[in-house]
Amino acid sequence: MKPTIKKYHSFFPAGGIKIFYLLSIFFCSCDSFVETDMPKSQLNRDNVFEDYLTANAAMTDVFSKVRDRGVLTGTQFGLNNYLGNYTDELTFYGSAANATSAFYTNTVLPSNSTLALFWNNSYNQIYASNSVLEGVLSSELSSREKSQLEGEALFVRGLLHFYLLQLFGDIPYIKSTDYKTNSTVNRMPENLVFDNIIEDLKAASVLLLPAYSSTERVRPNRFAAKALLARVCLYKKDWQQASKFSTEVIEQTQLYTFEENLDNVFLKGSTEAIWQFMPSITGKNTDEGVLFTFISGPPSLISLSQSLLNSFAVNDRRKQRWTTAVSNASGTWHYASKYKESKVSGTSKEYSVVLRLTEQYMIRAEARLKLKNTAGAVEDLNKIRKRAGLPDVEISTEEEIMDVIIQERRKEFFTEYGHRFFDLKRTDRLDAVLNVKPGWNTSDRLLPIPESEFIVNPNLGSQNPH
Repeated sequence: MKPTIKKYHSFFPAGGIKIFYLLSIFFCSCDSFVETDMPKSQLNRDNVFEDYLTANAAMTDVFSKVRDRGVLTGTQFGLNNYLGNYTDELTFYGSAANATSAFYTNTVLPSNSTLALFWNNSYNQIYASNSVLEGVLSSELSSREKSQLEGEALFVRGLLHFYLLQLFGDIPYIKSTDYKTNSTVNRMPENLVFDNIIEDLKAASVLLLPAYSSTERVRPNRFAAKALLARVCLYKKDWQQASKFSTEVIEQTQLYTFEENLDNVFLKGSTEAIWQFMPSITGKNTDEGVLFTFISGPPSLISLSQSLLNSFAVNDRRKQRWTTAVSNASGTWHYASKYKESKVSGTSKEYSVVLRLTEQYMIRAEARLKLKNTAGAVEDLNKIRKRAGLPDVEISTEEEIMDVIIQERRKEFFTEYGHRFFDLKRTDRLDAVLNVKPGWNTSDRLLPIPESEFIVNPNLGSQNPH
C-alpha cells in the first residue's frame, strides 16, 4: 500500500504541514479492505492522536472521503446516478462504454468495476473510521473530545454498513483495523448486520451532543444518529422503534423546521437539513448540481425518466420547482433541479443534503400505519402533500395509504441516494414496477459481490444470484 497525499478541503481545520503530513501517512489507499499487509498507519497513530487538532483532522478526512469517493458522492460515480438508472428515475443517454450503461440496462456483472468501487471505497472508509476509534480510545484527549470523535466514527461505520447491506445483502461487519482478521472474515446474515448497525448508531447517539459542533450541519449530531436509526429500524420493520426515533427528531423544533418553500430545502442554511456535505472548496456548490444540470438537448448523460415525470400531478409544486425542462426542435427533456447551482459562486450556496426532516415524517407515517395508527399516518403524510400543493389524503384502507406513501416517497426523494430502489426492494415491489425494463430479473434486488473479493477472501462464500 502506498500512502496517498490528500488535498485540503474547505472545512478542514487549520494546522499546517503537521496535519497534512500525518494524515497523508495515516490514511493509506488500499486496493481492498482485506489486504494482509500491515498498514503503515499503525506507526503513526500515536502522533495523529497526540492532540485534538490532528485527531479532529483525521475524522474530518473520513467525512471528506465519504463525500468525494464513496457511495454517497454526488458525482456520476455515486448512488444518485447509478441507482436512479437501475430503477425508473433516470433515462440514460451516454455511450455503452460508460459504466452507467450496465445499471440502466440491468446487466451488472461481478466483473463490473463500479461494484469494486462501491465495495472497496466503503470498506476503506470503514477502516479509516475504525482507525479513528482505536486511536481516540487509546489517546489522552479529554472525555468530551473523545466522545465527539468516537460518536462520529461510529456514525460513519453504521452508515456505510447500512448502504453496503442494502446493495449486497449479507456482508462482513468490520469493527477493527486488524488486517489478518479481516482477511478471513465471513459475510454476516442480514439480521445480524442490522443489529450491529443499530448498536453502533445507538452508541453514537449517546456520545454525540444534541448541538452541532459548528454553526453548520456538516458534522453529525445526536439527532443525525437518531434520524439514521429511524430509517434503519423502518427497513428492519421495527415499526415501534422507527416511530420512536423519528418522533424524537421531529420534536427538535428548535433545530429543525419544515421548509415550506421548496427552493430552500437544499440550501446550505436549510432548517430542514439534519446532515449535509460541505463542498470541497470555497465557492463550489454541489456535485449533484453539476451531475444533473444540462442546458441543451439531448442530454449527454442522463435526464429524468418520463415515468417519473408522469407520476406528478399537474399542480405538484415539486415538479414545478425540482424539475427543469430543456427543449429544442427535437424534443423536451427534464433534469433534477433540486440543486440550482452548477457553477462556482462567490460563496457556496448549496450543500448536499444527506439527511432531512421530511424523511422523518415519511418514516413516521409508514411506521404509524403499520402500528394501526391510521389517523397519525395520514396526518404526517398530509403535511408533506400540503407543501407540494396537493389535497389531503382521506382516511382509507391500510393498503391504499401504503401505496400513497410509496408514491409520495418517489416524488419527494427522487435522485437522492437510491431511496427509490431501496423503497421498492424493502416493500417487495421491485418486480411489479421494474419488470418493464429490458434486462430486469428478480435477482437484481442485490448487486453481485465484486468477483475480485472472492479471490482475496474465499470465506466470503457464494456469489449473489445475478
